[in-house]
Amino acid sequence: MKSFRAKGRVILVGVGVGVVFAQSPDTTPKFGMADVHPSPHARNAYIRGPFIRAGRYEIRSATMLDLIQNAWSIAPDKVIGGPSWLETDRFDISAKLPPDSTPENLPLALRSLLAERFKLVVHDDTRPLPAYALTVGKKPQLKETEGSGEPGCRNATAPGGRGGGAVTGPPPLVVFTCHAETTEDFAKAMSSGLGMLSLPLDGNPVIDQTGLNGVYDFELKITRPRMGGAGDGENVTVFDAIDKLGLKLQLGKIPQPVIVVDSVNPVPTDNPPGITQALPPAPVLEFEVADVKPSDPSMPPIGMNIQTGGRFTERGMTLRRLIYQAWSLNLNGNNPGDASAGGPKWLDTDHFDIIAKMATEPSVASAAPNAPVDFDSTMLALRALLAERFKLVTHFEDRPVPVYALVASRPKLTKADPSNRASCKMPNIVRALTASGPDGKVPGETISCQNTTMARLAELLQQVSMNDVDHPVVDATGLDGTWDFTLSWTPAILGQLGERRARAESPGPAGVDSTASDPTSGLSMAQALEKQLGLKLELQKRPMPVLVIDHVEQKPTEN
Repeated sequence: MKSFRAKGRVILVGVGVGVVFAQSPDTTPKFGMADVHPSPHARNAYIRGPFIRAGRYEIRSATMLDLIQNAWSIAPDKVIGGPSWLETDRFDISAKLPPDSTPENLPLALRSLLAERFKLVVHDDTRPLPAYALTVGKKPQLKETEGSGEPGCRNATAPGGRGGGAVTGPPPLVVFTCHAETTEDFAKAMSSGLGMLSLPLDGNPVIDQTGLNGVYDFELKITRPRMGGAGDGENVTVFDAIDKLGLKLQLGKIPQPVIVVDSVNPVPTDNPPGITQALPPAPVLEFEVADVKPSDPSMPPIGMNIQTGGRFTERGMTLRRLIYQAWSLNLNGNNPGDASAGGPKWLDTDHFDIIAKMATEPSVASAAPNAPVDFDSTMLALRALLAERFKLVTHFEDRPVPVYALVASRPKLTKADPSNRASCKMPNIVRALTASGPDGKVPGETISCQNTTMARLAELLQQVSMNDVDHPVVDATGLDGTWDFTLSWTPAILGQLGERRARAESPGPAGVDSTASDPTSGLSMAQALEKQLGLKLELQKRPMPVLVIDHVEQKPTEN
């Protein structure tokens, strides 16, 4: 075999065979260069990004599982195998955009980066995984589509039918109309999240197994989710609605395409020298315009809303709450001062409205639907706004504050297999608030973890408790290593909603509490920890970082 170089290509000539092979140039999209490093530790960490702007690609606090999801556009439960740290170790990536970047080719550039910097090796496969099979019942009630119009399914609930917060009375129905829809497209739409139709499916995909090849018009009516769930016999579920179409949804294990992780390094290769100076400078995002004023007391409060275009709105919020949001502090209704100190009393009584607009610029992400909002930058802009308009001055220092120490009384834990991925299946809080268990009882919540440390459990308890745990939790179990466990409890708010509904629908004699013996409240988190895991929460005081308010003015400067 002989070779020679021609215009940058290596030409291999098969002697005596007469075959010429040309090595094609590598056209795989790649980032120009990248800064890759472990993320700083944070409680309640979660992925942010990717953000694409000013010639930069940024993704923060991402696990390797998050990065694989973004690179292959695949659901997390379809990433199989990998080391124990795949879902726990977190990384920050800042990279120079490749030429001619598009939302479609950036995942390919991320694949290249993961292969180069983490030596990630994966392959495609098929595995049986939980999914709902959409099948034909006794007699399909679908009709062939008529007329023209945009295909797809959409919420078509009539005005006035969007209520449902009341505890008593039958909850209103929500109407979904589907036009020119195949059963395959309908199954895909439910898998990708079709609002209230997908909520009861717990994230499991829907696979079309009807064998129907037509294009149909149909309608589904379901009960709007209501706080505390629907009463016995009044709930129309998505399963009921699909039954009326002559179809069925049945949960099982169905072969599905997956990504198998063959190998990956826990530490990325070193950044190239001078990476910080070589990357395009990170844009400084701030509010370019902002309207700040005291709230109208007759108007209801409206929580924080950040839109993709950079619009920020919040109404009827105390300055204390705005400060906690800006610094991502945990604000418990029972203990608003645990994470901050100082400041006048009016911080918790005076309410303000903010309408602001972030300074933005054209970017690759602007062309992509559902581009993520840069929450971190928005909160930095909010800090700057509070400093400018309220002359707010703060600093952090360690002070003794109430915490719960997680201690081991009589541990009932299973030692984990260290080769398994460390992971926790978190409860679906929205579903918990709106679901009904058997006979209308309020269901409990469950968190299932494998190969998990007690320190990680301590971090999760306040996050998932729905305010049942009203102080930070620190690990004081003394239990080293990793464990497998399941914890099931009923948050107080769910028990209260169930009791309110039971009291309203079945009032007892005057002066008698008809719900005194109602078991809907179940086990509290503290009770479940002790009974199921042999762990306890003990209230103590320990030094923790506290935001100290040095100065603030009650009246904001003029708009």
